[in-house]
Amino acid sequence: MTREEKSIAIEDLTAKLADSNIIYIADTSGLNAETTSNLRRACYKAGIKLEVVKNTLLGKAMEASANEYGDLASVLKGNSSIFIADIANAPAKIIKDFRKKSDKPAFKGAYINGEIYIGDNLLDSLASLKSKEEVIGEIIGLLQSPAKRVIAALLNNAEQKGDTAE
Repeated sequence: MTREEKSIAIEDLTAKLADSNIIYIADTSGLNAETTSNLRRACYKAGIKLEVVKNTLLGKAMEASANEYGDLASVLKGNSSIFIADIANAPAKIIKDFRKKSDKPAFKGAYINGEIYIGDNLLDSLASLKSKEEVIGEIIGLLQSPAKRVIAALLNNAEQKGDTAE
């Protein structure tokens, strides 16, 4: 890879990092062709971009980015793939699902809305995170619940008054 090609690759990675608030880094080495294909297909269906990257290029892209990646660059050893997503827990769920059959992909770290998560022990916690849409749905459900009870009580009261009037 020439210097010009490396420079272009770093600019491309920097642009990808700037466009996303959710980035997972994992080691996907050692997966056979069929498993890798299945992983890519699952990521595509979930709206996740999966890309194998060179550690040095990703490290330089992180440095050039406006986002603060803190110690996340410390996980850039061995083979690395990045998962870029719109939903915070989607990559964790896919990684966790694939690890039911093998020990790969190995979760290294993540950058989620400005927060840094490092270590495979955090995968379960990240998979259980609720997406923005799930949280909004729960809040709406909670807000609707008292209103539904008031309406039900009013209707019940009206029915009771209607029965006694006859």
